[in-house]
Amino acid sequence: MDVREKRLLALLRERSYEDREVTLTSGRKSPYYVDGKQTTLHPEGATLTGELFYEKIRSFDVEVDAVGGPTLGADPIVTAVIIASYRRRDPIPGFIIRKAPKKHGTMQWIEGVKSLRPGASVVLVEDVMTTGGSLLKAVEIVRELGYTVALAGVLLDRLEGGGAALEAASVPFFSLFTIKDVRG
Repeated sequence: MDVREKRLLALLRERSYEDREVTLTSGRKSPYYVDGKQTTLHPEGATLTGELFYEKIRSFDVEVDAVGGPTLGADPIVTAVIIASYRRRDPIPGFIIRKAPKKHGTMQWIEGVKSLRPGASVVLVEDVMTTGGSLLKAVEIVRELGYTVALAGVLLDRLEGGGAALEAASVPFFSLFTIKDVRG
């Protein structure tokens, strides 16, 4: 782990992790809570997240036309990655997938659709993954709109089946950290 990864992990432990019982989106109970946005919305956390996600994405041999993901967990990550890519003179546009299509105007699922060419190859990102439900829904929407999902990545994998679910959907996957890293 390099110094930036160590620092981002420290921020995750300090800002995002809590030992307390919560009910997850899936309805299951958990003895701990991880709110990745507390880290990705922090100036240093956002900077490190953008750099490390950008480098991880570029380490895969996949075509990348854009990076996006489901609102709200993906929003700060997408922004951080597009800024990191621009700073490296390798701009990757971003997009956000709504929870439901707009009910007026364009009635679109995706904000930033002008960044996507027909058939675009995209990377989907999320802050924290448990079962992979949010990312799987994003995969379904993106594919229905005619785009290809080249890769998915998360800041933190809770190691509760999400990675296997993405692989079953033929989506290569990475996580910067797992819950084992955070809990030590």
